Amino acid sequence: MNNLIGFILCLLYVFSIIGLAEGLRRWRGYGSGFTRKVIHIGVGMMSWFLHFLFDNPWPFVAACVAFMVINLLDWRYGFFAAMASSDRSNLGTVYFPLAAGVVALVFWEQPPLMVAALMPLTWGDGMAPVVGKAYGRRHYIVASHTRTYEGSLGFFVACFIFTWLALWMIPGSPTITPLQAIAPALTVTVVTTLIEAVSIWGLDNLTITTAAILILSVWPF
Repeated sequence: MNNLIGFILCLLYVFSIIGLAEGLRRWRGYGSGFTRKVIHIGVGMMSWFLHFLFDNPWPFVAACVAFMVINLLDWRYGFFAAMASSDRSNLGTVYFPLAAGVVALVFWEQPPLMVAALMPLTWGDGMAPVVGKAYGRRHYIVASHTRTYEGSLGFFVACFIFTWLALWMIPGSPTITPLQAIAPALTVTVVTTLIEAVSIWGLDNLTITTAAILILSVWPF
């Protein structure tokens, strides 16, 4: 696909996800804690289609830089209520496109690893607070930030499923069977679950992605 068309489609897709989340917030009365994660997961799943949109990583990196600026302005001025965070120290929405751009640069020639490296951020980190808020009963505190064991379990389950699926379903090199994908997916999941549990201020968007990159970079596929 022409990279310019891919860039435009990328922007339209992200703004469509934001619009969907805003619609849910107004229609169903969902709080921004939930709608932020709708955006989180929806945008992260775009990684499954990047090789159909672009023939090299740089147009996507440009889109990531654009959204870093947009998200920083939104954090400062509150343009999108669906993306609002009650924690003003949380710059997670700015770190998200940064992490995605770095992953694309590192793993562009290895599509299964590129997508898998973003699944802890997309689904694990996306589901942890949702599960924690809905079912959390057992709490623990990290630097005055309250977490739940149920939320961490939600991270673990969602992260493992989608990291495993990405490793063997995404076409390209390396070719990984469903059985071969279990061990690296489980390793990534265990490590990133532990890291997410102790990361604060939105830094988990960077720390868990860094861990996933390092593990998949050295894994002997």
